[in-house]
Amino acid sequence: AKEPGRYLEISSDCLQMYFKGRFPVNQFLGRAYLCQGQLHAPRSTDNLEEFEKFVLFFMKAIDFATYERRYFFLVYNASVLYWQLVRPFLKPGFRYCLIPSLSQIVTALNQIEEPDNEWRAELMINLLECFLDASKLEEAKEFSSAAAVFIKENVPEKYSQIFSLMEQGKLIEIECLECEYEMKKDGTEIVTYTKGVVEAQLKLIKNLELTLKRAVQLGDPGVIQVVCATQWNLCLPLLQHNLHQHVRKPLISVAEVLEEIDSMLILLRCQVHMEIARIEEDGDRLEAALEHLQKAVHLNSSGQYQEHLRLSCKRLRLSAMLYESPVHLEDQAVMLIEQAKRGKQKDNMRKKRSLLVNAGLALAPDTFQIVLDSENEAKVFSGKSNSQISYLCAKAQHHTKSVKKVDEHLKHLKNGNGRERIILWADLAKVACKQEVWDVCRAACRFCLLYDDIFFREATKHKQRESLLPAKSFSFEAYLLRILAEIRFINAEATVHLLRLQGVKLNDHAVPPEATYQCRPGYVSYLPDSDPEWKTYSLWIDNLSHYAMENFKRAAEIGEELNEAWIVHNAVVYVLNYNRHVISSGRQRDIIEYLQTLLRAIKTVGSTEILLMLCNALARGLIISWIPKSKPAEKIEDTAVENPSGFPDIKAALEICEFALKAMTGTKPNEKISIAAQQQIIATWVKAKQLNQQQIRHQLGTQGENNDGVQNPLARILVGLEMYSCNGLGLMDFTCPSLSQLLDLALECSWSDSLVELQTLTRLTYFAYVSQDYKRVMTCSKRILESDDNFPSISKNNFLQKQEMLSVAACIQGKSIMENLSGRKHLRVAASKTFVQSARHAGEAGNYSLVMFAAAHFWNAALPLLGSPHDREQFKEPTKIILKNIIKAESKNKQYSQILSFTTGLLLFHLLGCTDTGVCPNSGGGPGT
Repeated sequence: AKEPGRYLEISSDCLQMYFKGRFPVNQFLGRAYLCQGQLHAPRSTDNLEEFEKFVLFFMKAIDFATYERRYFFLVYNASVLYWQLVRPFLKPGFRYCLIPSLSQIVTALNQIEEPDNEWRAELMINLLECFLDASKLEEAKEFSSAAAVFIKENVPEKYSQIFSLMEQGKLIEIECLECEYEMKKDGTEIVTYTKGVVEAQLKLIKNLELTLKRAVQLGDPGVIQVVCATQWNLCLPLLQHNLHQHVRKPLISVAEVLEEIDSMLILLRCQVHMEIARIEEDGDRLEAALEHLQKAVHLNSSGQYQEHLRLSCKRLRLSAMLYESPVHLEDQAVMLIEQAKRGKQKDNMRKKRSLLVNAGLALAPDTFQIVLDSENEAKVFSGKSNSQISYLCAKAQHHTKSVKKVDEHLKHLKNGNGRERIILWADLAKVACKQEVWDVCRAACRFCLLYDDIFFREATKHKQRESLLPAKSFSFEAYLLRILAEIRFINAEATVHLLRLQGVKLNDHAVPPEATYQCRPGYVSYLPDSDPEWKTYSLWIDNLSHYAMENFKRAAEIGEELNEAWIVHNAVVYVLNYNRHVISSGRQRDIIEYLQTLLRAIKTVGSTEILLMLCNALARGLIISWIPKSKPAEKIEDTAVENPSGFPDIKAALEICEFALKAMTGTKPNEKISIAAQQQIIATWVKAKQLNQQQIRHQLGTQGENNDGVQNPLARILVGLEMYSCNGLGLMDFTCPSLSQLLDLALECSWSDSLVELQTLTRLTYFAYVSQDYKRVMTCSKRILESDDNFPSISKNNFLQKQEMLSVAACIQGKSIMENLSGRKHLRVAASKTFVQSARHAGEAGNYSLVMFAAAHFWNAALPLLGSPHDREQFKEPTKIILKNIIKAESKNKQYSQILSFTTGLLLFHLLGCTDTGVCPNSGGGPGT
């Protein structure tokens, strides 16, 4: 039955016998269906009954094959045979007959994900032609949308072909789909607003403006509404204060066009007018803003924006009042805040502050001044004592006592307009922050956040009701929560500002004033820690740090509750940035509770890169106190036995690292993660594995299915490098991959981060030197010192690190040469040159240790040759360079002055032609320290 066309009768008999027997359910059943179908293959369009039999058996074959992966090839074969045999129907007026069967075939090929995309595209185009031939325009529109996206992505050369088949409106709709696809291909939401991301988004918006004009010319209301809805979706990510002026014109166009056609997209029109009003208000175009708000009020048929619109309209009307004084205190506050907000640049700080203070007094006439005076040093009374610590103690007590008055504020309020007051206090805090009136900002924040707990209790009651609303519907409660999250950030930053006024960084402890240590005759010295007054002040400082961190933490919780990625993302960035000094000094454990809260919040939202940074800080914080501070020569047989209480921390750190590595390998194809972030989490993971007494398979953690060809070798290099770094420290040693393979892989790799490349190559050079693989030391160090004029792509911010790495690499190269001299004088000269190069880079970095280290090695290399005047002459210029860089380094730090004077003296001694020889300190090869 392989060739039924040649022996029809024999084929028919054979197939009848096959189907009557007890046939096995395997690929031959599918082949039998195909043969049976070919017996009924259409010769013309006259016999539709035969055509239906043909189709029936082909569909049976396809249906059978789609349920078993091993039979997928039959679906493809069936589609090819089908297309060859239906040619009689590929003429105008008869294509409609193919629609049911061809649709099933296209669906089946999509279902099995047939890799021959060109063939699938060909059938899609022909199916679209069938729809059009049958005048089934709605079906054609619906199908062409999906087909166009598939063809553009997989078979772009056929894209123009499908476009040529589309009666102009559909083309416009496809363009809208493309815009949304471009926006979402890097993720469903913009989290990190880099310049490039914003520019790309604005380009899409600008292109769609032209598309909207074409849609208006076409005159199809349906198409116009599609374009407007798409434009709104593109503008949404940019509707924040520092960006929304860029989308003012596109949104106004959308609002005008929808108004012209009297669109029934009422909710969309309402939202557009609200956002335009906000943009116009920020641009001080109050009349235009009020006009758009009024239009939004008329369109708010569902009433979901009623409270928000009422308060916004009220605020704008009050801000427009010039000569009238409102009766209600809240209205007076609105007017004062708006006046301060719109004050001229030349207005002095006293005037702005006066307006803001009066606004606070209008909102809380009973307590605002008391809270504001918490930072007024004129109100601080330290008693009869004139000591500085007594004054600091009194200042702390005064502040603590004053801010507690905030809690009494709600007792005096009789009306229940708490929601409006949240907005008013928030506006006051934001204006004060923008104008850097920090004490007013901090006071306003405290009053605003007083409503947080009460608001959440109200929100809990509404949760069940809100869960029934559409996902994207507006919730005034959610709107207020976003405001509270924003105020949490402002309050935390303002508190950090207050700490800095006390000379303290966030999460650092107070430092006793120097006067405490100045002992006078008859004065008994004591430690400030034992002084109750100093304890009071120190506790106040610690509480301020705790208060700031609690605000960041609360903001993250709000972001998690709302599923708002930008809030959680900002909370993590704020905490990591403001605690950079804590993390760099290894004190992550001081903030570990907050890092854990942030990790819970960011697991489902936020960018992978930020997630890696947070995971690294948290995991490092968990293990850092369990890393033994032993000398390399000491061997700790079992870390876990020595510190059994460290088990939970080490295990938790390992789980966090592995979660981060999984997230790293599971990133979207277009999401780029910096190698620096990967390097940090890998280093922590390897250390956690070592502390947990677990060996690492050489390929472990490096073969994610979604990784591209670049990431795999880089990850393998980084893992192997960290394994080498952890060995020889007294803990369990890793069974490391071949160093020669790592070196070769690193030299062949394409690195996207030149600084990480430089650091990796320098560390590998060191390990090659330790293992006495001098050949690879020279290969690797030459690559470092000669490549692209010493890595010019490294940014200026990393200049010092770059110079330090180059200095180390040059010094290792020189030491390697020295250890392979075998009496060859020219190699000693070559080694001295690399030490000069090392000193030059160290001088640029201002690193005194490295400069002196290079100088000592230069001395040891040159010393045997200084007895000859001829040889001494060739060291004259190199010695000058050494001296110049010693002076350059010394000028930035005086702690090496003794070493400098001794070493410089020796160098000058021989530079000036003296023949006496000396021995450089630490002549064994180390720095003269």
